[in-house]
Amino acid sequence: MNDDSTTVALADSLRRLADRLSPGDRLPSSRELIAEHQVSPVTVARAIARLVAEGVVLTRTGSGTFVAPRPRRESAIADTAWQTVALADRFVGTDQITAALGPAPEGTILLDGGYLHRTLQPTGLLGSALARAARRIDVWDRAPVVGLEALRSMFARSVGGGVGAEDVLITSGGQSALSLTFRALAAPGSPILMESPTYPVAIEAARAAGLRPVPVPIDDDGIRPDLLAEAFAMTGARLLYCQPTFHNPTGTVLTTERRRQVVDIARACGAFLIEDDFARLLGHGSPVPPPLAWDDRDGTVVYLTSLTKPAAPSLRVGALVARGPVMERLRALRRLDDFFVARPMQEAALEILGSPSWDRHLRTVSAALRERCALAAGAVAIARPDWTVTRVPAGGLHLWIRLAPGEDDLAVVRDARRRGVAVSPGRGTFAAEAPAAYVRLGFAAAADHAELTEGIRRLTASG
Repeated sequence: MNDDSTTVALADSLRRLADRLSPGDRLPSSRELIAEHQVSPVTVARAIARLVAEGVVLTRTGSGTFVAPRPRRESAIADTAWQTVALADRFVGTDQITAALGPAPEGTILLDGGYLHRTLQPTGLLGSALARAARRIDVWDRAPVVGLEALRSMFARSVGGGVGAEDVLITSGGQSALSLTFRALAAPGSPILMESPTYPVAIEAARAAGLRPVPVPIDDDGIRPDLLAEAFAMTGARLLYCQPTFHNPTGTVLTTERRRQVVDIARACGAFLIEDDFARLLGHGSPVPPPLAWDDRDGTVVYLTSLTKPAAPSLRVGALVARGPVMERLRALRRLDDFFVARPMQEAALEILGSPSWDRHLRTVSAALRERCALAAGAVAIARPDWTVTRVPAGGLHLWIRLAPGEDDLAVVRDARRRGVAVSPGRGTFAAEAPAAYVRLGFAAAADHAELTEGIRRLTASG
């Protein structure tokens, strides 16, 4: 047996011995190993050096060789159960229904998105606006917590009524505004009234803030005032979240009469009304009613909007409009969260809103969305007459489709994914039990009419 094989054999023997011992136990001395294995001192030294390099043993000068602490095996399942206790009941959802479906395979036509496809985005305007903003000498300076005054003034003018720049807080998009408002306006454990169905991430954001969503049904005219008043009385809620214009997912527009009633009910109950006006700039050509905040004089309505939906996903610039002490609370929470929206993004938003190309873009998108909406609604009606497109919306990005009796929305969505198209199951839009099975179909995320048509063909094909 040569020296190398002798070293390997001794190292193997010592490795097996170390496995039987506990970390910290002492191995036989070099003299004992030489006598037991009939090897040279050099062979012992080499074998131990090999085990030290492997992390099996460690040596201490003058003390000997000891079994090293055993590292946690990568394949071992980590015990994170303690986190359940530490996190208590502050559940934070992350669209679990969609997550359970897994990522969409390559080549899937995405009809579950809530943003414009790149072909509908004003990419030229966005690029030039960002370039112009970057040339400003103060673009990298710290921005005010509330946002640039010029940008706040633009948002104030878009709301109208008596809203001024002092009533506006710039946010990092609409979702940031929504989360901030939920945390500012109600204490954990409080009820929050929400339309049923509603924007699913709003339900998750409310629960993440520790609030208890209470559903209030809607019909073809929007949220029902009679049930809203009853819900306020039963729960003692001081917060209502609603989307009165091009509601997500149904596309409903709250009627003029109900708009007044809903604000009056909230005011009478001493409650805040959060108006999520995400789709105002996504109308399909018909006149759009003014925001609820337009003629609100006493701060009942807290209004939020964003440039993200009508422009591009990464234009994370939005605004909150509020009056009275609640604005100071919103500002304080904003300061704690992230101080301010990045100034280059605010400067770019100013360039975009001040450009004549912005209005041209909105007109182009309006026409494109109207065509896509009609195409999608017609294709679904022809392919699946047993499904019901609840309405052809006058704005927004989605169709709300009631499935045939006995069908399961999650099963339909899973089958569609197997055929290469993604749509959203309706169950996530309900804070409580769903009255029927629905799917939400987005018609703005497809590349063109051909892809939209093919996506609907795959969706409606029999299993």
